[in-house]
Parts: sequence; C-alpha cells; structure tokens
Amino acid sequence: MAERSTAAVDVADNSGDEPLTAKADQSTADGVAKNRERDTEDVEAQGSGGTDNPGKASPPELHSGHKLARRYRLEECVTRLDGFSSWRAVDEKLRRAVGVHILPADHARARSVLAAARSSALLGDPRFVQVLDAVEENDLVYVVHEWLPDATELTALLASGPLEVFDAYQMVSQVASAMAAAHREGLAHLRLNPNAILRTSSGQWRIRGLAVNAALRGASSETPQRTDTEAIGALLYAALTQRWPYENDAYGLAGLPKDVGLIAPDQVRAGVHRGLSELAMRALSNDGATASRHESACTTPEELVKAIGEMPRIRPPEPVFTAPPEYQRTTYQQGTYGRPAPRPGFTQPVSVPPPPLQSRTGRALKWAVSALLIAALGLGSWQLADALMDQGGKSNENQNQTTDDGDKNSATPKPTKTLSIDDAEEYVAKGDAQHPGDVKLTYDGSSTTGWRTSSYTNGPDMVIKPGVGIVYDLGSAQELSAATLSFRYGGNHTTVELYATDSLSSSTPLSSMQKLGRTKTNSASANVKVDKPVKSRYVLVWLTALPYSGADSANYSDAGYKQAITNVKFTG
Repeated sequence: MAERSTAAVDVADNSGDEPLTAKADQSTADGVAKNRERDTEDVEAQGSGGTDNPGKASPPELHSGHKLARRYRLEECVTRLDGFSSWRAVDEKLRRAVGVHILPADHARARSVLAAARSSALLGDPRFVQVLDAVEENDLVYVVHEWLPDATELTALLASGPLEVFDAYQMVSQVASAMAAAHREGLAHLRLNPNAILRTSSGQWRIRGLAVNAALRGASSETPQRTDTEAIGALLYAALTQRWPYENDAYGLAGLPKDVGLIAPDQVRAGVHRGLSELAMRALSNDGATASRHESACTTPEELVKAIGEMPRIRPPEPVFTAPPEYQRTTYQQGTYGRPAPRPGFTQPVSVPPPPLQSRTGRALKWAVSALLIAALGLGSWQLADALMDQGGKSNENQNQTTDDGDKNSATPKPTKTLSIDDAEEYVAKGDAQHPGDVKLTYDGSSTTGWRTSSYTNGPDMVIKPGVGIVYDLGSAQELSAATLSFRYGGNHTTVELYATDSLSSSTPLSSMQKLGRTKTNSASANVKVDKPVKSRYVLVWLTALPYSGADSANYSDAGYKQAITNVKFTG
C-alpha cells in the first residue's frame, strides 16, 4: 500500500509535553529546518507558561468541570500549546477516565486533526491508544482517546536507567510490529518518542498519538515509513544506553558528546547487547549510522520487523527464588512450655534424661517387650508365606512372563525433551489474520505476553472461520509427543487441535495435513497428546472453539468469544 504522510504529534497525555529538537524529530533532510522552527515555537510557548504564538487561533477558554457533549467532564489541563489544549477528563456516561484534545473549529489544523483521528479510530489496533470519539460542535473540535492510568511512559522508565535487555527487546519488537501494521493501512506517526511509548502494568507496550499528534503539530514527511523507522531506532538506542542519540538533550536524557557523531550503543555503555546495538544502528542508518557488520539499512517498519525476526531470540531472565526465612521455633516446645525465658548472661541448665531401669522389675519389662516383638515378627512372616503359597502357580506365571518378555515390564518410560522453536507464522485459513506480529510472543518465555484472537459475537464453536492458529517451525524434523499451551482466559470450550504440515505457509490446506491430536479444556492451560508419535518440522496449533470472556483492557480486547495463547511448549 502506498505510504500516506499523515501528520502526528506527541502531546503529553499523562504528563506535560516536552519540546523536541530538530534531531529528535527524525525528519528527512528537507524537513529539518521546518521542524527546528516548529520546536523553537514549542519552547517559547512552554517557557512563557503556555502563551500562544501571535497570529494563531487562541485556545478555547475552558476550565476544570466544563462538560463537552454533556458527557466528558474536564478535570486537569496537561498541555496548552500552539492553539490547542489537552486534558484529562471523565466520561460520565461510562464512568471512566479519558484524554481529550481540544482546539477551535476555525484553527488551521482542525480539519486535518478530525481526519487523522477518524483514520486512527478505523484502524482499531489495540497496540495503539484508541481514539474513542472525534467531534465538531459549538465552535470546538475535540478528540477523545483512551487514558491508561496503569501505564508508564518510556520517559519515566528511562529516568532510573536503561532497560533490561529483554525489556528493550520486547519494546522494539512490539513497537515495530505495531507500526508495520499501521503503515500497511496508510497511517504514519511521525512523532514517535519516549513520551509516546507506554508500558502497561501487564508488560504490554502501547503507542499513543498515531496520526493525531502530527495533525495537531502540523508535522509531515515525504518519507513517513523511513521517518518512523528512524524514530524506532532512536527509542531502542535510548532504551539501551539511557542517552538520546543526538547532540541535543531531550526527554530527560543527555545527548551524545559534541562532534563525535552517531556511535553504536555498545560503544556508549558497557554490557549492551550486541545484536540490539546493531539493530538500533540499522534503523538509524538513514541519519548517518553504520551497522558494525555492514548489514543493510532498515528503511521501513516492516524491514525492521524482519530484522528482529532474524535475530537469535532473547529469552527473559530466569526468575530468582529467595529461600524462605528459617523456621523460628516458638517457646511452646517440649520441655519449655510454662517456663520463664532465660535471662541474659544466665546459662540454661541442660536437662539430663533419667537413667534406664536397672531394677528387677525393669529387667522383666524389657524381656516382656522383646518377647512380644519376636512373636509379632513370627506371625507376620507366617502370614506372608501363607499368602505366597495361596498364589502358587500365578506367582510362577508372573515370574516366567517377566523372563520371557525381557524388560518389557521393568523398562522405565522413555525420557521426554523440550523441543526448541525456531520460528512461527499465523495460519490463515479464511478471512483476515488475527495478530500476526505477535506470534513470536507465544514462545518468548514470558507469561505476560502472547498472541490473541479477535473477539467474536458467535460461539463457542467458530462460525465465520474454520479456526485460527499458528504454525511453528521446530528447526528440523522432530518426533513430537505432546504440546503444552498456556492461555490468558479460562472458562469452558477452548478446543485445540495439532496438525503436522509441510511449511510455515498458509497455502497448505487443513485437508492435506496430518492430524496429531485434539483436546478440550475448561482451564487456562491444555496438554495435547499426540496419538501416535510423528516426525515433523512444522506443527500447526489450531483453535476451533473459544471461551467467552468480558472486556479486557490489559489485553486490549472487547467482550466476546476469544482466546490468547501466552506460551507454547512442544515435547518429543
């Protein structure tokens, strides 16, 4: 699909907006001067307490408590800049927090803001902060969007230091995948920066301001895909080094030293992951960076997604288990109950057991006990021998069977091993794909990430599709014995089937595949046993029935029949 230069803006929704430098805009050479002039205006506006630039439409006179459409009650103004304002508000109809951008209807950018908001809302991709409403009324234009109180900006996360390797990998993977999907629909961001990237409490990364933020700022680019790709490279660079990859400071991050140029992240900070360092340079190569191993530059989010997929998979850190504190015995122990606690400096006397019975009565008691034990042992032996004699020939028959069959009865079960997964692709039998960019999250070792289906109104058996699923590449032909899956949603009806297929492609029909096993579960996990061990390199995990679950803001889905796979493990 042809690129669409849709403007976008980085309006701070949960915190004040921060001006950007020309370098931070990640614009092409033709737009640098224009962006520098715009950012200078931003600085002047913020430095004067939000006074608008002369000659621009004044922002509407609004205040806390003002209602829009008798529904959205404004609570707090978080940005007032360049003729528009951004607010935290409350949707009184649905009783939830929302964000609102407001500008006069006669503002020069009002039409483009409305168009951008409606285009973003039509995308409906839950990896982006969703546009909920875009309205023109009473001489105002306002855009209502989600407000995520549990999310943290990348700016705040980097304030304490660079991200862990796995977190940086997850961030760039999810952001690149989301932007690739947006560009396929002709939408660009153009203002990707640490303020626009949010991490939710569940560990998911979300992007705010798609199309809308640039429209509010009047930003544009002749090469929007390249602009967004370079911006993703800058985000990864900052995540790895806690430095902004340009000379100017921005977003609370120090810029690079003057006159040294753009150097690789692993040269800025020790211990940076080499593969991620090279990936950042490939994305930034259009701005002067060079990859250390001379890989080709990534000029589109799609190319960046492919480059990430070619990297060795980065696994999450192993959990650290802390030994429980030593069991503290109380004073309610044998021999201490009711006794005073020992005083400091006082040595507690050691109790001495009483001497053994040495009297004639004691000796008689010992002989009696010994006799009883001997009698009991004799009785038990007699009963055992009697039972063996009753079985007679049956016992001999069992012995002969063991001898004839070798070690059939005594052989231990064949040990199983976990099979590695090299790659995966979503299998689409009919209609549209679900979320192909997230399939790798099903074997990243994290239970907080995963691939999800759409939410369907009919169920539990899938109606408009024969099923949905993922094909996994085991690297080479492996003897498969079982698959273990973890799901996000419990409840009834989740039905899973396994098939052996000949490639990752969706071109192979189900009728040409070999069915390996099937199971139905009412919990958030399933174990699908292969009826007869089969060697195959490619395995399809196929869902044909889904449980019903309510709306899930953490997993960005509406109520309906749906499922999400968070982890897949194959054993052989």
